[in-house]
Amino acid sequence: MRYLLLFIKNHLMQLRRKWLSLPLLLIFPIIIVGLTAVIIITYFSPSGDDEPVKIGLVDLDGSTETQLVCQLIQESSQLGSYLAIHSMSESEALKAIDKDRIASYIVFPVNFTSDLYQGNTTELPIIGNPNQPTVSYMINELMESVARHIRSSQANILSLNYYAKNLGMEDAARNDFVFQQFQEFLFYTIGRDRILSEKEISNQATSSPIQYFIIGGWFIVITIWSFSIFHFLTKENSSRMRNRMRLYGVTELQQSLAKIIVTLAVSFLFSGVSFYFLSTIFETEVIMQDYIRIGIVTTLFSSFLLLSLAIIEAIISSQKLRLLAQSLFTIASMILSGAIIPVIYYPLSIQAFLPYIFSYEALRWLQEILLNDRFYADYIPLLLMNGTGIFVLFGISLWKERVKQ
Repeated sequence: MRYLLLFIKNHLMQLRRKWLSLPLLLIFPIIIVGLTAVIIITYFSPSGDDEPVKIGLVDLDGSTETQLVCQLIQESSQLGSYLAIHSMSESEALKAIDKDRIASYIVFPVNFTSDLYQGNTTELPIIGNPNQPTVSYMINELMESVARHIRSSQANILSLNYYAKNLGMEDAARNDFVFQQFQEFLFYTIGRDRILSEKEISNQATSSPIQYFIIGGWFIVITIWSFSIFHFLTKENSSRMRNRMRLYGVTELQQSLAKIIVTLAVSFLFSGVSFYFLSTIFETEVIMQDYIRIGIVTTLFSSFLLLSLAIIEAIISSQKLRLLAQSLFTIASMILSGAIIPVIYYPLSIQAFLPYIFSYEALRWLQEILLNDRFYADYIPLLLMNGTGIFVLFGISLWKERVKQ
């Protein structure tokens, strides 16, 4: 501990002597990342003048049931501003297709309701616009979801109709009963916004791009600060100096731990100050508990990054090769975290592997706290990674010292 404290004091004096160049080291990453973030945010920000996709609904059956379905599809809140659905006749729909006013139109065929109640196959033809093939395919997927719900409701309706007949209900009362059940099931499946998808995926990069990429940019700045300060404190000693230090009982592990502690303290200080100014741009209020959770997550992330850099330093003796390996490791950590490219755009095989990456785990919980208002954070994966890094660094350093002896 005496040598460790001595090296910590020496590194702090080294930083104090370089106080003129140190601000440039801290400000330069902010300028570069800030300019890059502005470009990316401009690209991902949704344009406000996008018009909704226009779709036609043609009801050839004209029954009460199909009119109810058409009305619910038109008023479904989940379609929101993305789709504009209008009822029209078949001739009007054909003219709208020819004039490229609608992307496609959906047809409820004749005898649709009777086929539904009698157990016959029900189909919903979709006539697409040849000038808009991509949108027509999207509408086809939408109606496939609707058709699945209708087929599910058909099975229930047939069962209820069958048992109602066996119980001797009058035809008028039975028809009213079956129609009521049809309404309830339809309201459940369509009216509760279950029409488009069975699984909702939130893409924060497009839903709130400014907050997302500001968090990512701040995360990248923290990474660059940790990497830069660690190398700023790294000093190559001659073989003669290393031998003299070894005679005094000084180990490379003590020097590495001193660099990690000083780098962690300095980067944490500047990260906290910078985040305090950035917190004013978030829509939700950042409370004291959030600051504590964010501080713990960033500390665990930075500590494992520095442990990894120290492990590479202990393994590779060549200065140039070591700097290259540490740079590649840092860049890979930033890319896999999702701060540069949102992880939702990665292949599924890579996404399945990402929870084992420390940078991804740290950035994910920062986004959960700041964007999704989480009142907790799971520190166990990062703690286990840090524990593993400490054991590996100690093991490699002690083994290296024994080999040199």
